[in-house]
Amino acid sequence: MNPVADQGVPCIWMRGGTSKGGYFRAVDLPADPAARDDLLLRIMGTPDPRQIDGMGAATSLTSKVAIVSPSRRPGVDVDYLFLQLGVDQPTVSDQQNCGNILAGVGQFAVETGMVTATGDSANIRIHLVNSDSLATASFPIRDGLPVYDGDTSIDGVPGTAAPVVLSFTDTAGSATAGLFPTGRLRDSIDGIDVTCVDNGMPVVVATATSFGLTGYEAHAELAADTALLGRVDRLRRKAAQLMGLGDVSQSSVPKTVLLAPARDGGRMCTRSFIPVQPHTSIGVFAAISAATAMMTPGAVGHDPTAGRPQRIDVEHPSGHLLVDIDLDTTVTPPLVRSAGVVRTARKLFAGTAFPRI
Repeated sequence: MNPVADQGVPCIWMRGGTSKGGYFRAVDLPADPAARDDLLLRIMGTPDPRQIDGMGAATSLTSKVAIVSPSRRPGVDVDYLFLQLGVDQPTVSDQQNCGNILAGVGQFAVETGMVTATGDSANIRIHLVNSDSLATASFPIRDGLPVYDGDTSIDGVPGTAAPVVLSFTDTAGSATAGLFPTGRLRDSIDGIDVTCVDNGMPVVVATATSFGLTGYEAHAELAADTALLGRVDRLRRKAAQLMGLGDVSQSSVPKTVLLAPARDGGRMCTRSFIPVQPHTSIGVFAAISAATAMMTPGAVGHDPTAGRPQRIDVEHPSGHLLVDIDLDTTVTPPLVRSAGVVRTARKLFAGTAFPRI
């Protein structure tokens, strides 16, 4: 008899931004992190490259978990812990945020009764446990429940949905010592100039040309280039040492973002890796961190025309992502006043997940 396997675990599966995953109440999971992680791996069907015996969909973008609980912090509604689960490897990482999954946290809090919403809109204050930072999620409400239908489209997701406005504070140095955690705006790794930046997520920024790429390659082309993926992994591991992250061989951070000149009306074109496989679009915090480098004089990819506050149109393989960054570069180190992005989210199902025994 296995009570958890027999009775299952309540959850809501949601798409948040260009990711999707399981949203759980902390009270429904084991308090012990090791037992919790083991349970979640079995729910997701990891380790297995197909995740055929679980809820995962065989990609890092769909093997994600949000754990949400009422917050005891004054003025904060809920605490949100993000976990990135491996696909073919039994790994669980809490070393980074996920701004896409964050896009569904406020709705989950309302759906599960953690937060009571009234009127036409909700403004949910969220503590991001991974980075000890704060975000506000704003989205429409009807009859006390989230509205998921709407006219907002985001590239990488078919159709339209209701907008979710995410506003962030205290994002600098989310998992490291500061906005530029090596203490320098540029470092050289294996002969490649990089900027190591952490504005919500540790990211290694380099130019695509430094890897012999145009920066406009299709996702499938990048994914098939095993030599390139090996170089990306070696670069990020060495960058992690400089950033004070230690051995990241089993971690999903730092991410790597390669920059190229925009070619579709944006401000910069990106190809990102999570942490080694190419992303079909780009993560919210990876985009914010890369754009921060672009806005900072002396950093890799700096655009001298970038002002402040600034809305940056980030091109990626699936389209565009708009990020808002208010960055003061007149002080040293630069000061992040705020960051924001518009996402969408949708409830996919609510019910019970049954883990593999």
